[in-house]
Amino acid sequence: MNIPFSPPYIDQSIIDEVVSTLNSGWITTGPKVKALEEAIAQFTGIQDILCVNSWTSGAILILKWLGIGAGDEVIVPAYTYSATALAILH
Repeated sequence: MNIPFSPPYIDQSIIDEVVSTLNSGWITTGPKVKALEEAIAQFTGIQDILCVNSWTSGAILILKWLGIGAGDEVIVPAYTYSATALAILH
């Protein structure tokens, strides 16, 4: 028996968005990211929103913002994804 693990849902509208983004020349901090930040701000009522490329980047940013650094103790689960610990080591 073959049971797919978390198969992605990709329909034509998603393909069209990806193609549109690639054709725009903006694959990082372009207008779609700005539109997402604005939509999140409107939905949450929070004015300052920053989207990053991954959970790891977000975790690194938050740890630095909180002033957590060398010599500080950070406890992580024993069974977790490697990025959890790597964000702390960064």
